Amino acid sequence: MPIQEQLVAEIAKEVVARLRVQLQPQVSSSAPATPGAAPRDGVFATVDEAVNAAFEAQKKVAAMSFDDRKRMIDIIIRICNDRREELGRMELEETKVGRLDHKILKLTNMRFVLGVEDMHSDARSNPTGLCIIERAPWGVIGMMLPVTHSVPTMASNAINILAAGNTAVFGPHPSGAKVARYALQLWNREIERELGVANVVTTTAEASIEAAEQIFHHPKVALLCVTGGAAVAKAAAMSGKRVIAGGPGNPPVVVDETADLDHAAKCIIEGGAFDNNLLCIAEKEIFVVASVADAFIAAMRRAGAFQLDREAIERLTKEAFTFEGGGGGCARAHLKKEFVGKDPAVLGAAAGVRVPPGTDLLFGETDENHAFVVEEQMMPFIPVVRVNCVNAAIAAAVKAEHGYRHTAIIHTRNVETATRMARAMNTTLFIQNAPSSAALGVGGPGYFSHTVATPTGEGVTTPMTFTRERQMVVGNALRII
Repeated sequence: MPIQEQLVAEIAKEVVARLRVQLQPQVSSSAPATPGAAPRDGVFATVDEAVNAAFEAQKKVAAMSFDDRKRMIDIIIRICNDRREELGRMELEETKVGRLDHKILKLTNMRFVLGVEDMHSDARSNPTGLCIIERAPWGVIGMMLPVTHSVPTMASNAINILAAGNTAVFGPHPSGAKVARYALQLWNREIERELGVANVVTTTAEASIEAAEQIFHHPKVALLCVTGGAAVAKAAAMSGKRVIAGGPGNPPVVVDETADLDHAAKCIIEGGAFDNNLLCIAEKEIFVVASVADAFIAAMRRAGAFQLDREAIERLTKEAFTFEGGGGGCARAHLKKEFVGKDPAVLGAAAGVRVPPGTDLLFGETDENHAFVVEEQMMPFIPVVRVNCVNAAIAAAVKAEHGYRHTAIIHTRNVETATRMARAMNTTLFIQNAPSSAALGVGGPGYFSHTVATPTGEGVTTPMTFTRERQMVVGNALRII
């Protein structure tokens, strides 16, 4: 069972035990929402109240000029940046996964998310007339958030949907709900003060599987966007609504004999160590051509990664995974959630070694069927597998990626090799000679969002993702030519 599904199943058990507990409204003026106060600033006692408030706000947002929508977006970006340390610390303390410095950086990266500048119209004409193609909002969008990036996902999604004229009701993960409510209240309060529109994004006072189900099926929710595990996406799909879904990933890295090995090592550490490997796009396993494997491993050590020997890797494997039937075998491996997003020092202790302070990433050699290769582990340890040639590396990468069509990376100077791997992988994101983060516009030419819709095919979401195409046809329209 993938780790996302495992987390969802455990949350569901907890929620079922509390289904009879009545939701209590929460609010905050300068701190996370607290029970007993009247709902305000986008936080409501029930899903129905949250959706209805967003429904009324959407009428006003849709009528706004792009300049005013940009003002709303600028408020969200400004608050994320100005309060990045506070929000980052709150998220780390609540979720207990990842790294504080990277939690903070993710909030400053909101400036890379596409806003109203992505919105555009098209037109076609011929002797019969004129056709104008406009992009219209859907209305209220139901959005599920992962525990791994609670506020950053909510912020990037909010920027996208507001630019397109929508509003949203958010369903946070229960383990990241407090900080999500707090940030959402800050945005709403300032947007209402500056533009006079309340509740452009809303949520409920308590996060639960039950609340998510109500969002999925509410008649005033026009579209669903789910970022998280396959189980949540499957539940959303059963609603009968259109779903934009982020899915699992297990991004492989290929390093061939032509690669700049020092550059490759630095890029892999930068991407794979980010927020302790919580990103779904992050480097998860490396396939290196045998003729340069020793030199590559030396480059990884020079770049600051800490190598575990095979005995330490096996100790870590036994601590980090459970195995059905009590034995080994990667097909039956299940990652223990207490290791997700933990620091290298924690993993080192489990492996029985002392990791030097300041180490960002652990690595070590395994075979291609090892649990760390097959499973999406989301921790700062990356397995390295030697292969005979680049063709074998590409084949192994295709196998390890499991057909998720999410992300793949190659380090090579050979354009033909990169092209061959890109075609074989058929992933949403493909990166050559750069860290995985380059695909999202961080140190690269991509654009940023925390929702990468792989199963449903939209890719990295933008404002245009959350629009409906509308055509207006004018027969015998005026033509100059």
